[in-house]
Amino acid sequence: MSETDTARSVTGEDEVVDLCRELIRFDTSNYADHSGPCERAAAEYVAEKLAEVGLEPQVFESHRGRASTVARIEGEDPSRPALLIHGHLDVVPANAADWTHDPFSGEVADGCVWGRGAVDMKDMDAMTLAVVRDRMRSGRRPPRDIVLAFLADEEAGGTYGARYLVDHHPGLFEGVTEAISEVGGFSFTVSEQRRLYLIQTAEKGMHWMKLTVAGTAGHGSMIHRDNAITELSEAVARVGRHKFPVRVTKTTRAFLDELGDALGTELDPEDMESTLARLGGIAKLIGATLSNTANPTQLNAGYKVNVIPGEATAHIDGRFLPGHEEEFLTDLDRLLGPNVRREDVHADKAVETGFDGALVEAMQSALLAEDPAAKAIPYMLSGGTDAKSFDDLGIRGFGFAPLKLPPELDFAGMFHGVDERVPVDGLKFGVRVLDRFIDAS
Repeated sequence: MSETDTARSVTGEDEVVDLCRELIRFDTSNYADHSGPCERAAAEYVAEKLAEVGLEPQVFESHRGRASTVARIEGEDPSRPALLIHGHLDVVPANAADWTHDPFSGEVADGCVWGRGAVDMKDMDAMTLAVVRDRMRSGRRPPRDIVLAFLADEEAGGTYGARYLVDHHPGLFEGVTEAISEVGGFSFTVSEQRRLYLIQTAEKGMHWMKLTVAGTAGHGSMIHRDNAITELSEAVARVGRHKFPVRVTKTTRAFLDELGDALGTELDPEDMESTLARLGGIAKLIGATLSNTANPTQLNAGYKVNVIPGEATAHIDGRFLPGHEEEFLTDLDRLLGPNVRREDVHADKAVETGFDGALVEAMQSALLAEDPAAKAIPYMLSGGTDAKSFDDLGIRGFGFAPLKLPPELDFAGMFHGVDERVPVDGLKFGVRVLDRFIDAS
């Protein structure tokens, strides 16, 4: 057998695990200030893997080391609207001392690939590479053009990745009308006869903000009523303890109806405690989609124990539901009070689309072909993705990174958590589903 024949005999399932491991070994930790190792090496690796099978990838650097890779696959019918498959190469930092296996080793243990990015989202990057490489080797063109984008900076809002490409190189996405990416297509087992696969059709908007209180500096031994730390701490505590009202969007209503039907019971969003108790490991993902949220994440003030500082600052991670940004900011200003100045560090919109159309049908048929117990249902993501940037180009985005998961795996806890890992069987399942999806889309 020739080397060419040997290469062609390698399937996507054969190489997806190694691709995932190799991607994890690139430490692409995003510290949001360009101080980390950045994405350049990983972007060049992806470009090399695409070039090996005959594609012509381009690497775009928005800032030194902050790189994204983009390629286009010509489809059988280039007159049809194109499909975008995008994923990010950066990850949140990880402290190796907290992990069972080194977070940048890509170790395989207990039937899983372990490491930072295993589910967020180098698993999808690897599945996409595996499927594309297999199809290119075997000469199977997709029905329509596909644009591949492996992006920088998603974990810090996408400024140096998706946003940079949309603003400076929009021609890369000419003709694209739909997209798939992360945090969707994973299974939630109701019973052996029914597995729900959650497709992300909406995501909350964000206001990452800095709060500042100005006070009067002074000696720490004096009675001091105008203390910036005291004023700020009280405001932050009010925000952190506040329960925002339940607001059920069309996506969350559809999710609850579908889940209630599968469970044989009606789920009441006004009774959050009982509803979330029925959701098991995905309660973390779903709970925050029932209301706006605002979580204090950083505090900073002072430089010496006996000096009352003249200023104190804090940071808040604020997320709002589609259609509820104004309400969120009004509630927040009321909680903060008149003496706290807030300013956005990063802000972006909420997005929401319907759960309908040929692309959704392709997702359902691809899942059903690999899992007879599968049913696709819509849900909202409490976080944000690069879909926000591509929405500005009129691209309809879905979260569809298909994984069939063991019921006992705390999938939601894997995101930004310790001991992040993805099942080997789940990766291979995802390759088969994505391959079918491309043919059906």
